[in-house]
Amino acid sequence: MNNENTNLYRLPQEKLMYSGASSLSDVELLALILRTGTSEKKVIQLAEEVISYTEKLSQNIYSVDARELLNVDGIGVSKACSIVASMELARRVRRLSLQHGKTITTAEDIAEIYMDRMRGAKREHVQMFTLNTKCKIESEYTVSIGELNSADIHPREVYSIAIRRSAAAIIIAHNHPSGDPTPSNLDIAATKRLEAVGKIVGIKLLDHIIVGYDSYVSLRSEGIIEQDS
Repeated sequence: MNNENTNLYRLPQEKLMYSGASSLSDVELLALILRTGTSEKKVIQLAEEVISYTEKLSQNIYSVDARELLNVDGIGVSKACSIVASMELARRVRRLSLQHGKTITTAEDIAEIYMDRMRGAKREHVQMFTLNTKCKIESEYTVSIGELNSADIHPREVYSIAIRRSAAAIIIAHNHPSGDPTPSNLDIAATKRLEAVGKIVGIKLLDHIIVGYDSYVSLRSEGIIEQDS
């Protein structure tokens, strides 16, 4: 490591030590993750280029793919993996703090948890939240990860997990990478199958929520899932 890169790394490091992490800019935080620049770029400059590149992709640093980061001159596999791993850890910590013991009363409660996490994802992810008798989230599982515009939501996979967890009810959520949360005919058909199987096994499907970039659709609110009598 050359002296120039080492000294530049110490600036945000010392700022963090004396003023706290909240005092650092996004570029400074990313510079700490990168740790070093290259023989041609200072670490701060490299961090700025990474953030600029993700903005050009109409994404943000929190959702970029490691392989895409390799397009930034000076970012190799190690640095790309460090960035993506750091962002994933931040998402997981935030997810746990949001959902732990959270009581679900509206579709917005789940959308709040799920929308930020999925913004910018390039494939559909189907997530299941299991709830206890007091409508509090007890666990969360990834049911499937599909393609650009589809993902499997099979009742067998969904309810085998829910039964093992002794769930009183479940909520399904999935994203539309297009950003438009309007349910497709396949989404509606899958929801009706899940609801029917839930009645048989005694685990209620409370809702199926589809999230886009900044909006969501509750299939319960749309009347696809039966309302409580």
